[in-house]
Amino acid sequence: MSAYIVVLAGFGVVVLLTAWLPMVLKELPLSLPIFCVALGALIFAFPDLPGVIPHPNEELAIVERMSEFVVIVSLMGAGLKIDRPFGWKRWRLTWRLLGIAMPLTIFGLAWLGQSLLGLSLAAALLLGAALAPTDPVLASDIQVGPPGDSEEDEVRFTLTSEAGLNDGLAFPFILLAISFAQEGSLTNVAEWVAYAIVWKIAAGIGMGYVIGRTLGWLTFHLPNRAKLSRTGAGFVALGITCLAYGLTEMVRGYGFLAVFVAALALRATKPEHDYHSKLHDFAEELERLLMMVLLVLLGGAMTGGDLLSALTWQAAVFGLLALFVVRPLAGWIGLIGTDPPPGEKAAISFFGIRGLGSIYYLAYALHHAKFDNADLLWSTAGFIILVSIVLHGVTVTPAMRHLDHRRKLEARA
Repeated sequence: MSAYIVVLAGFGVVVLLTAWLPMVLKELPLSLPIFCVALGALIFAFPDLPGVIPHPNEELAIVERMSEFVVIVSLMGAGLKIDRPFGWKRWRLTWRLLGIAMPLTIFGLAWLGQSLLGLSLAAALLLGAALAPTDPVLASDIQVGPPGDSEEDEVRFTLTSEAGLNDGLAFPFILLAISFAQEGSLTNVAEWVAYAIVWKIAAGIGMGYVIGRTLGWLTFHLPNRAKLSRTGAGFVALGITCLAYGLTEMVRGYGFLAVFVAALALRATKPEHDYHSKLHDFAEELERLLMMVLLVLLGGAMTGGDLLSALTWQAAVFGLLALFVVRPLAGWIGLIGTDPPPGEKAAISFFGIRGLGSIYYLAYALHHAKFDNADLLWSTAGFIILVSIVLHGVTVTPAMRHLDHRRKLEARA
């Protein structure tokens, strides 16, 4: 058998499972990502399978582009599903996580990377910045529902909005790590602040807003015969995603940030319109399919590509501390003085899921600069993603069911 035929048949299986599995797993303490990784690990564990899956470090450009694409599709879906209007007070928990919890997570992980793993400053900072953002892809199980859905409590909203914005805001520290790797130190702090923080964030937000509002006007406010919403085509979401990301990257802004902001701006143009649901549904279906493919390959990389070959006990301890101590503690500190009950604060702090965004950041940085202990970085990140997929996948359904039940009881009381 040729590798092409095997891949084609396997892709058909993945497509069918993408449609069927969510219904089967809906009431179980399992998640689609757990099944995908397990499936990939099982398939590629057979040594005679046509086509050997490589280690991610051997195909950095491919890994970077594949993970990049699924993340931007996920960001579009996340932005379209948010019903809450944008605002400082309405999004107060999100700003706390972005402004306090995420920097604390980055610096905490970087410190652990140097002290526990013996990494250089550049490699430790890269690992911390890559693992700090909540993944918009794998965190979909704990996000708000479709447009107009009633499930937009503080936990779901905060984790959705955080996942949408922090992927772009982690990039300054990725660029800082690259600068350390290339130069040995940060030679010009003012230049890094002006370019990596001020310009790229402003360009990402500005481009996303302009593109989202412009396309929103074209979609909903042209004369009736020319309204683009009359097409009813959900794949327009893909065009908006690629346009926002591509144009923003052309002006050296953060494309991830622009895609999410564009989705918010588009949604705000006419929030009650049914067409948003079609756009969201297409983005969600495409995201789920791409996610399954990449997670099957991730599982295959763990067994067939020796992704975890450089894992040490120190790296395993680092991973457990990252998931059970650093992120939950940083999230709790960030939420001090806010309104939610302790149970909801604990859920927001704990469910900082690691996933395909972390893979993208590692691939991007390692593709643009040479870091020491690259295999250790991959093995540590792979271990953390694997534990996060299993841990959060098993606990998210009962945890959210418990919080929903308590919320209903309090509302009745």
